[in-house]
Amino acid sequence: MSNPPPHTTAHRQSIALKDKYPSSPPSTDLNTGDNSDKDPNPLPPNTTTISPAPDGGPRAWLVAAAAAAFTFFCTLGYTNAFGVFEQYYLTSPFSPLHSSSSHSAMSSSKIAWIGSLQTFLTFFTGFFAGPLFDRYGAVATVRPGALLFVFAIMMTSLCKQYWQLMLAQGVLGGVAMGLLMFPAMAAVAQWFDTKRAAALGLAVSGSSVGGVVVPIALGRMLNGGSAAGDGLQEREGGHLGFGWSVRIIGFMMLPLLAFASLAIKPRLPPRTTNFFVVKALKQKDFVMLVFAIFFLFLGMLTPLFFIPTYAVLRGIDATLASYLLAIVNAASTFGRIIPGVLADRVGKLNMLAVGGVASGISILCFNKAVSTAGLIVYSIFYGFSSGMIISGASAALTVCPKDPRDLGSYIGMGMALGAIAVLIGPPINGKLIDVYGGYLELSIFSGVMCLVGGLVVIASKMMTPQGIFGRM
Repeated sequence: MSNPPPHTTAHRQSIALKDKYPSSPPSTDLNTGDNSDKDPNPLPPNTTTISPAPDGGPRAWLVAAAAAAFTFFCTLGYTNAFGVFEQYYLTSPFSPLHSSSSHSAMSSSKIAWIGSLQTFLTFFTGFFAGPLFDRYGAVATVRPGALLFVFAIMMTSLCKQYWQLMLAQGVLGGVAMGLLMFPAMAAVAQWFDTKRAAALGLAVSGSSVGGVVVPIALGRMLNGGSAAGDGLQEREGGHLGFGWSVRIIGFMMLPLLAFASLAIKPRLPPRTTNFFVVKALKQKDFVMLVFAIFFLFLGMLTPLFFIPTYAVLRGIDATLASYLLAIVNAASTFGRIIPGVLADRVGKLNMLAVGGVASGISILCFNKAVSTAGLIVYSIFYGFSSGMIISGASAALTVCPKDPRDLGSYIGMGMALGAIAVLIGPPINGKLIDVYGGYLELSIFSGVMCLVGGLVVIASKMMTPQGIFGRM
């Protein structure tokens, strides 16, 4: 197999693979033993040339638009609906925690730990799910993750105690979503290069659609009075009980995850080197991005967790309050696609920095939205700006790896380390509410954290060859 000319894109992407993927040896003159097609720039032994990413085509867009979008619809769409769960657990007499002996001790901070643990484990599982996908593909990640996620939802529907919700919704659901989400990101990144940010934005926008559908569905099924029993016939006011409301969400996601399990496939052959890419922790640009993601995640989830509860405090009906999450996620759809397209032109790090600063400003204004109209306008602005962080963080991490077969490891490890903030952010905010009895301190803390994250992204550009003013 002849080699591409030096200094071309294909030559730069030539990667040495081990014995499992040997290249065809050059033809040899049997009389002289000399190679008849010697190349002045030979590749090392046992190599093959990996072609550049197609940046389009039916197979690539199937992974991005269908498989990954369905995966994010189910995973982050479900996570984005936790504000509805929090409001229901705290205020509804039909909550599964209402009959618990410890219900009187429930607080915003304590219930926030369920969603916080779930979101943290979703991202932290990427520390292992990314390398697993790089080595074994979807068979070891997406398919078992889909089964585990549906099982976790069904177990959540049976919960009656706080510790049961912590295990089923928090631990099991979080791990399952991590096994689904990061392989989907890595698969999209392998199929795209120059259009990578746009493709990732399109894929992650599936979570926004899920974040519209799931909160509205749960709000309609849970709020307005319902029976605490699990039977379909146990209704009040036309609303289902907690058990069947959650199970219906699980049945809705089952066919979507089945399709995603079949459609998500890697483009590149697996790497056979070390399981973890330890060299990433020695890259200054990667480490700086991890710190930036930490601060961004520490602040950005606040409205997603607390805006329904805050709206009810302002006198808005509980069902309408759950619609605010749907508005946030609808606006987030445009915040993930449009900046993703722009990021391929103006730079992935630049767009992530803009998203961090814009989100910080919007969260600082959280306590100033006091009317129904004000909360709707606020939800639109916050949804758009926060969407830039979700898709922008994964796109920014793809700048770091030199070998495209390490994309899953870099995305998974970077998001996992940054997501430590997700574990502590919502409980801190819940404690601020419990101590001060309002939302001003919460908005100041979370808004400042997002602003710091945006500034750290700008600082990380100093570690790149393009510099702080480069289109990076």
